Amino acid sequence: MRVVLLKAILTGFLSLAASLAICFSIVPLFGGQVDGLGLMMAIICPLTIAIPTSSFHFHQSEKLRRAETAAADALLRLAKAYEELRLQSRLDGLTNVFNRQAFQEDLAGFSKAGISGGLLFLDLDHFKSINDRYGHATGDEVLRKTGQILNAHCRPSDMAGRLGGEEFVLFFGNLAAEDMFERCEEIRLAIAQLDVRAPSGAIVRVSTSIGAVYCEGGFDAEDCLNAADSNLYAAKSNGRNTVALAGSNA
Repeated sequence: MRVVLLKAILTGFLSLAASLAICFSIVPLFGGQVDGLGLMMAIICPLTIAIPTSSFHFHQSEKLRRAETAAADALLRLAKAYEELRLQSRLDGLTNVFNRQAFQEDLAGFSKAGISGGLLFLDLDHFKSINDRYGHATGDEVLRKTGQILNAHCRPSDMAGRLGGEEFVLFFGNLAAEDMFERCEEIRLAIAQLDVRAPSGAIVRVSTSIGAVYCEGGFDAEDCLNAADSNLYAAKSNGRNTVALAGSNA
């Protein structure tokens, strides 16, 4: 309010200066003199009109500026909230990796961008027996920690997802074909080393079978998922807790 008042007073004195300048430059041209009542009016009128009027104007302008700032802040908060909700809607609530739909959408996006890489299909071995023996809370803990492992192994060009139940997927973007098996083994060993305890304190043994396929640039996302799934069944048939990697898909 103080700033508004100071600006109004300054405007009033500027109006006074303009009024006096006009009077002293024009009145003499017509043979008159600036004195007495005329001078008083030249001083009083600008001050009594300009100060209240400009004060009201500056006050309204300040209110408008604050309203616009508040509206901009509200829109920014709304945009941030919307983006957070959008990101949350793409994540699996339990494991914090992408849900099935989000993973498949982004995998198709990698394909359209011409990005090659390794696709891993994981299935936690004998997961039903973990739920049956230790309870679903312990099973959920296994799933949560599996999600943590997968996210920890993701670079900016990678992504992890949960297709449902105990089935997970990973895509390593721009991964060379010759590095596929090593990355698969890293994941398999990391999951095998998970530290999960049942409520009784018993150690819960966790392992995973992995089916993997190398995806050439421009790959068909659905075909690659099916190929990785087939390799997953091969890994299970080979005794589980192992990796099956065969060929590549374009």
